[in-house]
Amino acid sequence: MGVLKIAKNKSLKDMLRHVPYDRIVNEVAACCMKAAYDLPQDVLNKLKEYLNSENSVRAKEFLRQYLENAEIASTERMPICQDTGFAVFFVEMGELVKVDGGTIYEAITEGTGKGYKEGYLRKSIVKDPIFNRENTGDNTPPIIHLKLVPGDKISVVLAPKGGGSENMSQLKMLKPSDGKEGIIDFVVQTVTGAGGNPCPPTIVGVGIGGTFEKAAFLAKKSLLREVGQPHDEKEYAELEQEILKKINASGVGPQGLGGDTTALAVHIEKFPCHIASLPVAVNLNCHAARHAGFEI
Repeated sequence: MGVLKIAKNKSLKDMLRHVPYDRIVNEVAACCMKAAYDLPQDVLNKLKEYLNSENSVRAKEFLRQYLENAEIASTERMPICQDTGFAVFFVEMGELVKVDGGTIYEAITEGTGKGYKEGYLRKSIVKDPIFNRENTGDNTPPIIHLKLVPGDKISVVLAPKGGGSENMSQLKMLKPSDGKEGIIDFVVQTVTGAGGNPCPPTIVGVGIGGTFEKAAFLAKKSLLREVGQPHDEKEYAELEQEILKKINASGVGPQGLGGDTTALAVHIEKFPCHIASLPVAVNLNCHAARHAGFEI
C-alpha cells in the first residue's frame, strides 16, 4: 500500500533503483571464493571456546587442527575443505530493485560459475540425479531462496553445503502428541546416529512446524544464525541448550572418535503448523560452517 501511495505522486520508473547485472555476477563470484577460504569469526570463536573446555586429549588435538587449517586456508587463499559444496543462496530483494541485463536468478547462477572456476573450487554438481550424473563443470545450478522485501537493496548470503553433512540430515513427520520429548529424541538420535560422517563437531539446525518442505527450509536457514546465538524466545532457547547438552553427553566427539564436543550449537527455527501435524527437520553442518554475504 505504501508503494501505491507514493506512485500517485511519482512514477514507478523514477522510484526504481537499477542494479547492473554484471555487478551482481562479480559480487557473487567474490562471495563464493570468500566463503570457501575464510571461516567466519563466530565459528572460530566457538571452536576456541570448546577447545578450552574439552577434556579429551585426542579431541583437543582435532580442534587445534581445525583452527590451524582455517588459518592456512585464509592465509593461502585456498579452500578450507576439498568439498566446496552446493552453493545455497538466501536472497532478500527489495521490491524497488530492477536488475538491468538479466534476472537475479541468472546473475547469481553466472556468478556462481565464475567464482567456482576463478577460485579453483571443486565442482560438485551433476546434471541429473539418476540418469546423467555428468558434472556440470561450474558448480551450477545453485539453490536460490528468494524473498521479496520492501526497499531498494539486495542482500545475499551464501552458505555452501557439503555432501557429507547434508547426507546425514533427516526429516520426520511427528505426531503432535510426541511433543517436546519426541523432538528431543529425534534430533539427538539423528546427530549421534550420524557418528563421524558429518565431520563433527557439527552445528545442528532444527526446523519445527510448517509443512514438510517448510520444516526443511527452516532447519537450513537456522544455520545462518551466529553460532550459539540463542533463540529469541526463552522456551526455545532452553530447548536448544537441552538438546545440545544431550548431544555432547553422547561422547561421539570430533570426527566421531570420542570427546565432549559433538556439536558446537543447536539452532531452532519454528513456524505455525496444522493441528494434525508436527514436522521436524534436522540439517547438519560440519565444523567448517562456511557462509559469506554482501549487500548492494
